[in-house]
Amino acid sequence: MTVRCDWCGTDPLYISYHDHEWGVPLHDDRALFEFLILEGAQAGLSWITILKKREAYRAAFRNFDLETVAAFTDADQVRLLADAGIVRNRLKIASAVRNARAAIAAAEEFGSLDAFLWRYVDGAPIVNTWRTLKEVPASTPVSDAMSKDLKKRGFNFVGSTICYAFLQATGMVNDHLVGCFRYGEVGAP
Repeated sequence: MTVRCDWCGTDPLYISYHDHEWGVPLHDDRALFEFLILEGAQAGLSWITILKKREAYRAAFRNFDLETVAAFTDADQVRLLADAGIVRNRLKIASAVRNARAAIAAAEEFGSLDAFLWRYVDGAPIVNTWRTLKEVPASTPVSDAMSKDLKKRGFNFVGSTICYAFLQATGMVNDHLVGCFRYGEVGAP
């Protein structure tokens, strides 16, 4: 029997996400931006809600192309507010546009969004050794520092808890439980 992290439960979409994406070190600017926006959209909601809306988000936000999203106008934001496929929250939609602009500025400064974001973990995943979900924190000093810096750079919906979820999702932190079959596969020592 395959042992997984308890949080993914039995939903096939959640299991697939856990088995193939969560915690895998990600170095693609577009995909990193997607996760940054989706983690912010998740604030106050369950992650499964966002996963079920992911394809609609990709369509609505033009596959999370930074330049395209950064150029969204007020009319585009009104269009998105009418899109039942995504979370229709004015602040979250506006923050996606704002975050695209801030991400472009960071990428220009650091050479890529990847280089900018991975510097928070010194370019290598932090590998934890949690045995139970109760041990996994909601935030850490790394996510606190990331959140503070992102906010200073003009990003929104990037509180420390959101940043920690982002770090976990993109493999900057390996928080698969030690007993999970993915723990070693994504880079445990």
